[in-house]
Amino acid sequence: MDIPRIFNISESAHRIHNPFTPEKLAALGAALRMKPGDRVLDLGSGSGEMLCTWARDFGIGGIGIDMSQLFSAQAEQRARELGVADRVMFLHADAAGYVADEKVDVASCVGATWIGGGVIGAIELLSRSLRPGGIILIGEPYWRQLLPTEEVAKGCRANSVGDFLLLPQLIVTFGNLGYDVVEMVLADQDSWDRYEAAKWMTMRRWLDANPDDGFALEVRAELTAAPERYTRYGREYLGWGVFALMPQ
Repeated sequence: MDIPRIFNISESAHRIHNPFTPEKLAALGAALRMKPGDRVLDLGSGSGEMLCTWARDFGIGGIGIDMSQLFSAQAEQRARELGVADRVMFLHADAAGYVADEKVDVASCVGATWIGGGVIGAIELLSRSLRPGGIILIGEPYWRQLLPTEEVAKGCRANSVGDFLLLPQLIVTFGNLGYDVVEMVLADQDSWDRYEAAKWMTMRRWLDANPDDGFALEVRAELTAAPERYTRYGREYLGWGVFALMPQ
């Protein structure tokens, strides 16, 4: 069980597997007003930076679930580096359908709503682990502006324009599902640059070190296409944010 190899390669040097900087991740943690001892469940936890830094900075505990063997190992190492391995744990597992044994204060799916078949399914899944008065975190893309063509959507790695909503429409969707949006932190173009451009260096270094790997042609194709694709399409049209929700 693992994620596609291209992600394990291109994001192997990332600590945060979404377009957030450490500063934005810290701002999100502060915005949630968590208390020492609060419990956080993170489905699709990546390399564990959110749980580990929040455990260090805010005194929370929790558990992260991720399908990537590499990222799960990196998360465990990060917990040891920050001295929080006694408060957070990470499981290499499929987060789809995962429900916490004990209700949590914050139930999160940041950038992996596909585990629930989309936003609606992810929120329903997270709600099954949430204590009364708790907060659901959803990290999700949105369109920054109306797209002129389906070609632009595909250039943003979407299947079609209908894959994502404009930001106001996404907010309305949360309300229609019976949730108040109580906080949000949005990526900006600089944080998107740090997420996307860092992949290019990682892929190039991997290619230099692995010229005879059978996967090298796919990595080379992605490195060749990614900078133009991102600067032509993604940087202008694709937004991303984390939204804090509470049941109405």
